[in-house]
Amino acid sequence: MKIKLSDHFTYSKLIRFTLPSVAMMIFSSIYGVVDGFFVSNFAGKTPFAAVNLIMPFLMILGTVGFMIGTGGSALVAKTLGEGNREKANRYFSLLVLTGLVLGVVFGVLGIVFLRPVSVLLGARGEILEHCVVYGRIILIALPCFVLQMLFQSFFVAAEKPKLGLCVTLCSGVMNMLLDAVLVILFPEELKLTAAALATAISQLVGALLPILYFFSNNSSLLRFCPTEFDIKALVKTFTNGSSEFMANISMSLVGILYNVQLLRFSGEDGVAAYGVMMYVSMIFSSVFIGYSIGSAPVVSFHYGAGNQGELKSLLKKSTAMILICSVGMTILAQISAGMLSQIFVGYDAKLFSLTLSGFRIFAFCFLFMGMAIFTSGFFTALNDGMTSALVSFLRTLVFQLAAILILPELFAVDGVWSSVVVAELMAAALSVLFLFIKRNKYKYL
Repeated sequence: MKIKLSDHFTYSKLIRFTLPSVAMMIFSSIYGVVDGFFVSNFAGKTPFAAVNLIMPFLMILGTVGFMIGTGGSALVAKTLGEGNREKANRYFSLLVLTGLVLGVVFGVLGIVFLRPVSVLLGARGEILEHCVVYGRIILIALPCFVLQMLFQSFFVAAEKPKLGLCVTLCSGVMNMLLDAVLVILFPEELKLTAAALATAISQLVGALLPILYFFSNNSSLLRFCPTEFDIKALVKTFTNGSSEFMANISMSLVGILYNVQLLRFSGEDGVAAYGVMMYVSMIFSSVFIGYSIGSAPVVSFHYGAGNQGELKSLLKKSTAMILICSVGMTILAQISAGMLSQIFVGYDAKLFSLTLSGFRIFAFCFLFMGMAIFTSGFFTALNDGMTSALVSFLRTLVFQLAAILILPELFAVDGVWSSVVVAELMAAALSVLFLFIKRNKYKYL
């Protein structure tokens, strides 16, 4: 039976509705991890370090898609909840077009400034050339990546989360197959190029399939239609999605600082070890991000419809599930630390030892990160972009920045790994505080 945004959501129905979004985000992360696996094991640890060094810059440029998707889907779902489907479709069409234009502009600027930015990040010699080779190919496909990120949220608002999962699966399988074929078959000097091509082609698939679907006659709540420039809708979208934009920008900036600190304390091996943890963290955090994406249109719809009782129910059920998942993932991370380190860097004993010891500390961050991610997404869904942005800003920049600057001076490389844990703990406490402070405004407690 089809689940609608207007339904009353039990635990079972909430899980079934958000599960495709969770699976979509997990799979997106997994095929990114597979990319890293092939680069590390077939191209070597120097290209692997280069990818991890330049990746934060690439993500900064691409995160505009996530901002428009989360902020725009909140606006569109709220408009649907108010009963104005025609207006919602105009908003949707405008936002997709805006994402495409920004993707092209950022891609061109990224290519122009790629080399000087790589130097600024600390790349020298062979690592610098690897950064440029990989980055140029990814940036050519940046408009596709922006659209792919954007559509992940709009499939949920269109009541088609399973279709969104199918598109992600197609894109991910394409990436993994191309990785397996191109990286293995290409000569040594072109293996990094092969990995970048595999990612770029998969992003093209992830963008084109949704475009074809929403241009066709479909059974979803959304489809492309003639639109017009609406500055108020764009401002509201950017305000709503500013938290997700700030979160991704901040994480990328902090990731750059982590690499700087690791180059200082552990050299190239430290950057490679951090890359492993980031790949694993992508998978684990994608559970929380996927749940937030999947539940946000439901929250937005009922907020637009004025169903305060349902908002209260959604918050309580979501909090309970986030806490259970947090404990489970922390335990799983500790159990699988050795296996995951072996998969990526088992070919180098020293690097394996550094990665394993760091991961044992780093894994405790999963105990706290879910609450902050969900809280930020919850306020975005309520169209309260300022509160959402404040939670994200403090979590991903202020707390992380303070921790990564202070703790390594006290505990050397172990301070780098524990920085994430301390920052996530502080963010979780802040999230609970904001939910309490705002309880009367939205009447959800």
